[in-house]
Amino acid sequence: MLSVLRTTWPLLTGILLLMVGNGMQGTLLGIRGEIEGIATAQMSMVMSGYFGGFVLGSLVVPKLIQGVGHVRVFAALGSLISAVLILYGAAPNWIVWAVLRVLIGFCFCGVYITAESWMNASAGNETRGRAMSAYFIVQMLGLVAGQVLMNVSDPGGWMLFVIPSVLVSLAFTPILLAQVPAPRFETIAPMSMARLYRASPLGCVGIFLIGGVFSALLGMGAVWGAQIGLNVREISAFVAAIWIGGLLAQYPIGWLSDRYDRRRLIAGLSAFGTVVTLAVLLVDTADWLYLVAAALLGGVANPIYALLIAYTNDSLDTRDMAAASAGLLLINGGGSVFGPLVTGWLMSALGPDGFWAYIALLLAGLTAYAGWRMTRRAAPAHDQNFAVLSPNATPLGVETALARAGETTPPREEAA
Repeated sequence: MLSVLRTTWPLLTGILLLMVGNGMQGTLLGIRGEIEGIATAQMSMVMSGYFGGFVLGSLVVPKLIQGVGHVRVFAALGSLISAVLILYGAAPNWIVWAVLRVLIGFCFCGVYITAESWMNASAGNETRGRAMSAYFIVQMLGLVAGQVLMNVSDPGGWMLFVIPSVLVSLAFTPILLAQVPAPRFETIAPMSMARLYRASPLGCVGIFLIGGVFSALLGMGAVWGAQIGLNVREISAFVAAIWIGGLLAQYPIGWLSDRYDRRRLIAGLSAFGTVVTLAVLLVDTADWLYLVAAALLGGVANPIYALLIAYTNDSLDTRDMAAASAGLLLINGGGSVFGPLVTGWLMSALGPDGFWAYIALLLAGLTAYAGWRMTRRAAPAHDQNFAVLSPNATPLGVETALARAGETTPPREEAA
């Protein structure tokens, strides 16, 4: 691991600062929206904008990189992110925020694509798997650190908009000055949705549902906390607990998934998450128990995301994995866009409990569907291709991480 850090520390340092800024902006908008008196339904449209922009970026940014190169795209998107973070505070209007969220989602997607391709170029074949694991861990640590910084100033003022803007600007210094040549970028050939669904119905349906869970947790968690009267420290701790739970659960669940039927783990984790959310709905819950629930749900949703991608790749040849990863992330993005919108509608109709009701509904649906799919198809023989993955990953990062995770086993054709 030390050898990995020696060659990738500029990239990892830049990604850490980027993720601190990204982690702050979502939580801050949820809290500031309550201060500004913006309705829940309107905030749901603001929060969904990021995920819509992310999907758009995954389709457009590769063409931009091919046209003008990594460095120009990277610098342009970084400048836009820094500007948007300041504009949030200058224009506290939900329509403006929604447009800015689409723009910043687009930009962050492009930054991730560029950073992941640079990470691939900076690591050799023997260290690339560890480098990608370090990359995703640093992403999660940055998001957690962003929640800590939420407590350094009043969310009703300017400072919490300035801090992430400065951090994002600084993030590009080590990345652009790293002595790593800009890599050659190749677009990923698409796979039709019909073919992807035939290969893995559970992968497609499950990744859509878990996208809705993630976007509700991360997009509307701060809005829910502000609605029930949690203070800034409590809301930031709630969001941080989601990521900490996911980080701690990834490795033990990954170890199990390479030894047991992944579908059973998907169904079992979904069922457990359903029980957790129903318990919050039905039982009077102390504030500290909300943190436990957030950590447990993060420990469910993060590994399920990785499990679904790994399970889908179990049914594919190696040459199809990149296209499948791109397709799954597009489906995940679709579920993510609808997550805050439906959650906001339920919270407007049912009050704050609508937040938990939506998550419970999606996890219960995933439990039922995974159980039904186990009756329709035998478990595929799978390689050890579980990898630590973040929901912020791009197709390039997912495909690389899984390829490196599974390289210790023979290719599917040889194993047959």
